[in-house]
Amino acid sequence: MKHIVKIMTFLVAITAIWISLLQTAMILKSHTWLLPLYLIVSLGCYGLLMVGVGLMQFPTCPHEAILLQQDVIEAKEFLKHKGVDVGSD
Repeated sequence: MKHIVKIMTFLVAITAIWISLLQTAMILKSHTWLLPLYLIVSLGCYGLLMVGVGLMQFPTCPHEAILLQQDVIEAKEFLKHKGVDVGSD
């Protein structure tokens, strides 16, 4: 939920800046149509950056990995008892 608030705040700020630039004519009218495109590209870069940072900081949980492996072994044994071919170990 925090990221949605950040993105919405960013969108409102960029929209306000865009409208103020249009009204004060600080940039040429021919270049103002590019500002929304720059915004979309910037949001895409921000999203990719956040995904990359999240992947770099992804926590490793060795205890949870052991529990998951035990669950997989238990599920394979259960399915073998039911007569389902689960492949080789």
